[in-house]
Amino acid sequence: MIQTVRKAWGIPELRKKILFTLLVLVIYRIGSAIAVPYVNTDMLEQYLDSMGTTILGLYNVMSGGAFAQATVFAMGIQPYINSSIIIQLLTVAIPALERMQKEGGEEGKRKLQSITRYSTVAIALLQALGYYFIMKNNYNILTNDSIWAALVIIVSFVAGSSFLMWLGEQCNEFGVGNGISMILFAGIISRVPAMASAVYSSVLSGNMHWLWAVLAVVGVLLLVVLIVFVNDAERRIPVQYAKRQQGRKMYGGQSSSLPMKVNMSGVLPVIFAQSIASIPATIGAFLPAPAEGSFWAGLLNAIDTKSVLYLVIYFLMIIGFSYFYATIQFNPIEISNNLKRNGGFIPGFRPGKPTSDFIARVLGKITLFGAIYLGIVAIVPLVADKFMNSSAGISLGIGGTSVIIVVGVALETVQALENQMVMRQYKGFLE
Repeated sequence: MIQTVRKAWGIPELRKKILFTLLVLVIYRIGSAIAVPYVNTDMLEQYLDSMGTTILGLYNVMSGGAFAQATVFAMGIQPYINSSIIIQLLTVAIPALERMQKEGGEEGKRKLQSITRYSTVAIALLQALGYYFIMKNNYNILTNDSIWAALVIIVSFVAGSSFLMWLGEQCNEFGVGNGISMILFAGIISRVPAMASAVYSSVLSGNMHWLWAVLAVVGVLLLVVLIVFVNDAERRIPVQYAKRQQGRKMYGGQSSSLPMKVNMSGVLPVIFAQSIASIPATIGAFLPAPAEGSFWAGLLNAIDTKSVLYLVIYFLMIIGFSYFYATIQFNPIEISNNLKRNGGFIPGFRPGKPTSDFIARVLGKITLFGAIYLGIVAIVPLVADKFMNSSAGISLGIGGTSVIIVVGVALETVQALENQMVMRQYKGFLE
């Protein structure tokens, strides 16, 4: 990866793209440090620390800690991600959007992008309203609860989220690419120095044995190796194209393959499963604390995000969402029809329904393996964090979701740089 970046830096055009991407990330980090007015950030941070196991804690991790500081970019890029997921799901459910995506060409893509932008602003407005009322209903967080203060806070959050969406699009056009992912990547990475400092301080003070720190680092490295290995893993189904004659020329007869990625749904199943599985704990956190030893106290402990029941439900939901996204993204019937239309077939299977049934069986096996992999990556850090918290008294705060996003974005960025270099170093047929 270092060698790829070094070669890319030697190409003037790619150097400008890298510098532009770095400028976007610097602007993002500056905005993540500018707090909106009328908010007591110390009280807000204390409140969100107590809500770390809820959806609010997930938002804080994805925003790189900006959510707990109520900065201009506190909402982060989450409204755009949520809007993109919703529009993607609606294209399957609404025929008009599906036709716009498949048959509209560039004009259809622009219309879908415009719908996604407007949806992002609407979602950011709803989330900003909810965030404001959370701060208003908790005493001493807001230093001014007038209508003017509410308007300034909500507009600042919505404007910050919309500006991040624009920055991501500019990074796609003038930078390396993957602008939205790069911003999410920068937010997660920004928490690493604070986590490393906390572990180092705990080791020096004697609260944590140095062996636990070494085990934590080795565990994270093994997790990264697993993610890198599975990220590019795919099952290739052989495809043969029949020969056909058009005029005096013979076409076809080549052998190809149909690639099926093991983890074709990415990190989305983990994000969805984590958001939904933590809803009961989030609702319980807003309710008055029940009496110790009562039924409701036992129920809240059972649905807590560190309980065994939560981990089991979380794992099962990851598997369910993995199958759901695989079904949306890969349609065996459509693939079978495309192969038949182009004169292709899978050796040993007749075109049509036998081919689609075979592809569906392979898809089911691949999806199961990818879902189990996602479940392991998401559950193991939680179990390790719970064990270290009980034995060493420290929480690392490393989530499988964050590791998958960071590693995935790094691999995509390196691949994008390599593709750009191949395009520029290819000399063509004529000297």
